[in-house]
Amino acid sequence: MLNLRLHLAIPAVLALAFTALQAQQPASDAPKEDYVRAHYTKYEFRIPMRDGKRLFTAVYVPKDAAHGPYPFLMDRTPYSVAPYGEDEYPKQLGPSDEFEKSGYIFVYQDVRGRWMSEGDFVEMRPHIDDKKSPQDVDDASDTYDTIEFLLKNVPNNNGKVGIWGISYPGFYTSASIIDSHPALVAASPQAPMTDLFLGDDGYHGGAFMLSANFGFYAPFFHPQKNPVGPKPRVPFEFGTPDSYKFYLSAGNIANLDSLYLKGSNWLFDDQFKHDTYDAYWQPRDLSRHMKNVRCAVLVVGGWYDAEDLMGPYRTFYAINKFNPTTTTTLVEGPWVHGGWARSDGNHLGDVQFNSKTGEYFRANIQFPFFEHYLKGKGAAQPKAVVFETGTNVWRSFDTWPPKAAKAKTLYFHADGKLSFDPPAETTGMDQYVSDPNHPVPFVGYTTDTVPQRYMVDDQRFASYRPDVLVYETDPLQEDVTIAGPISPKLKVASSGTDSDFDVKLIDVYPDNYSAPEDTTHGNKRILDAPPLHMGGYQQLLRGEPFRAKFRNSWERPEPLVPGKETEIDFQMPDLFHTFRRGHRIMVQVQSSWFPLTDRNPQTFTDIPYAKPDQFQKATEQVFRQKNAASGVEVLVMPQP
Repeated sequence: MLNLRLHLAIPAVLALAFTALQAQQPASDAPKEDYVRAHYTKYEFRIPMRDGKRLFTAVYVPKDAAHGPYPFLMDRTPYSVAPYGEDEYPKQLGPSDEFEKSGYIFVYQDVRGRWMSEGDFVEMRPHIDDKKSPQDVDDASDTYDTIEFLLKNVPNNNGKVGIWGISYPGFYTSASIIDSHPALVAASPQAPMTDLFLGDDGYHGGAFMLSANFGFYAPFFHPQKNPVGPKPRVPFEFGTPDSYKFYLSAGNIANLDSLYLKGSNWLFDDQFKHDTYDAYWQPRDLSRHMKNVRCAVLVVGGWYDAEDLMGPYRTFYAINKFNPTTTTTLVEGPWVHGGWARSDGNHLGDVQFNSKTGEYFRANIQFPFFEHYLKGKGAAQPKAVVFETGTNVWRSFDTWPPKAAKAKTLYFHADGKLSFDPPAETTGMDQYVSDPNHPVPFVGYTTDTVPQRYMVDDQRFASYRPDVLVYETDPLQEDVTIAGPISPKLKVASSGTDSDFDVKLIDVYPDNYSAPEDTTHGNKRILDAPPLHMGGYQQLLRGEPFRAKFRNSWERPEPLVPGKETEIDFQMPDLFHTFRRGHRIMVQVQSSWFPLTDRNPQTFTDIPYAKPDQFQKATEQVFRQKNAASGVEVLVMPQP
């Protein structure tokens, strides 16, 4: 590996040799890295930051100097920029193949304290609004200093920088655009971790996302001593293919640490021990710092992202709030976490979208965005580009949610009925017994992970349980399209001093369903028809938990008063979906969703350390009467 000094000399003569191998095209069956090697020259830098720490950075420069100058396209990551070594090349560069062929100077950086970069790693390092000295560093300043170095030391650049990243790299992308460098002109935070307590990876509605978090930190994401090179990841042995059984047997969350991690992973400790919105989480809410964003921003998310579903919305809304003149676009498609980057996106589980949405995004949205702002080609994107599920079409809007969408409430009624009509009864209530020792599973099959398809899975397995309330409309006489956030508004009472209320919005297919209707409202499709087992399918569209002790404050939880009516109002992430004519709309309400979320003992206690005798049954009541109506508010689009 060459040192920094030698690297500073090499770029001065790069222009003389950029075209050496341009004429050599790799054979069609050649390894993918051969194409990268043939067309790009790799350099490795240890770029000094303002506090003296050096960040390891791999730079891939096009060999074809004649078609330059080129813009930079950067990705900052905690997951390693391997392969290391100037003669080691990755299989691909950039967000998709289009970028490799178009020509960019690709920049990959190990963030502070990870892998080959110096400094201390801090989980979602808080942004410092007022930096008073060179020691006040954050990911905005690290990006700023990196850009300064690149502009001065990598020749044949056009003075423009773009940045993108998915998930944790999405967080670093968002952090990088705060007080952005003048040369940073385009950024795409994709599924960005934004506030881990308020709706992203850590907690949803105050409930700990148990299986996903332990499954991430135990085998995968560990603290490091730096500098450190790549080392193999050791899979965690659950000892059973059934995560429901594993987590139930473990008892409380603290037992997972004491029995399996044994205090070795402070990252996991921080996640579960900070179980209120305290001084650990609040500074890490990046959305409150999204100021002085001077570059165009393309925020990307998936309707079915099981990890960072809320992050894109928080980021998009915050940029618009603090930077009203900044060009910002929201893109949402029918994707799992990062699915837009690596799949064709034509289906998820049993649900078909009849469109290669991932390919469409990469070629028609993402690539043109960077080409426009970094190379001056093409046109800008509209405010919102979103895929409408149900009808399976892309649509564009000048605002999100669309201005035409109007709030309407789906009310609960007797006999499991659901409608937009408010209840007229003066008394009415449904109830069930929730037992935390026999919690409702989140899927109807055995798994040792959080399968990405769970977010559209058939919910019939849950609808048959006595501890799940089910409300359903009559078959729809016309299409119903919802666009925007979904807001459960419940009037409840519990015999416990704490409880979860998990609400699921579901699309129920007709029993005779065999093929989707054409999006032009014409004849039914014959090609790509889903199997007949989709008849009666209860497709999950959106589901979220809410822990009742947080009903008045995320910072200061309060116990329920047993038997006393209380309001549970919360907001679930946005959706754009059409319930087709002949389908039904369903809402399910339950008080456990295991092991997707941790178990609520249903006693007001320190949940991560709850003792076995504190996990108690509770009778949950949901009211559906005139002066105590429960339902789910949605934004409904007018039908053409």
